Amino acid sequence: MYSREQLIILDADGTTIDAFTAIGKTFARHGMDIGDLTRFQKRHRLFKYLGGLKEFPVNLQKQLGKQKRSQLIATLTEVYREEGQLYPGIAELIQTLLNLPDLRVGLITRNITIEPKETLKRLFLRHGVDVGKLDFLIHVPLAQDKGIHFREARERFAINPARAYSCGDEHKDFLAAINAGMHPFMVSYGFENHERLTQKFGVPEEVISRTPGELCERVRHTLGLAWTASVEGI
Repeated sequence: MYSREQLIILDADGTTIDAFTAIGKTFARHGMDIGDLTRFQKRHRLFKYLGGLKEFPVNLQKQLGKQKRSQLIATLTEVYREEGQLYPGIAELIQTLLNLPDLRVGLITRNITIEPKETLKRLFLRHGVDVGKLDFLIHVPLAQDKGIHFREARERFAINPARAYSCGDEHKDFLAAINAGMHPFMVSYGFENHERLTQKFGVPEEVISRTPGELCERVRHTLGLAWTASVEGI
């Protein structure tokens, strides 16, 4: 028996949080260059954090040794907590979602900062969003499948799969949602661009938002908020 509730799972880096700018600032403070967004989105996961082929030799030299990598992560943590930004419109969307009756809202992330839950708490709070009001906040290790947690969250609240949604910016987020029986809201302004998502991994173009504004609009429309607003405006 399903509950009458709906569920939406948010992603952090690259979907709600402008991770590219934060990583770029971190690299710059350690004398490294991450390159531009277009090239950043085309790299393999390893190269996202070491820099592309052009920047790789210098970055590799600077990243050798656990101590230097730890310093990089420490700086990234500070940047996220003190300067990190949500994409335009995301804070307002989350506030709206948190105020909706019969909607469970959670955040599942692979954020790589120190004590990521505390990091996200500080970042979101600077934008007026209290993550303590979320139904759950789960940090997933890099090697672990998000889909396991998607399914567990859906089953915990007895959500009908047809009324369960997730947001993500990488093809693995898409697969995690599909494998958990959920509808994916994908974006192409994060860690993987539109071409990579569609042509390399076969993500349907119809589920991809190219901008944060488009994502917000799609989510609102799906939950009936756009329709309600238009009716009230008659």
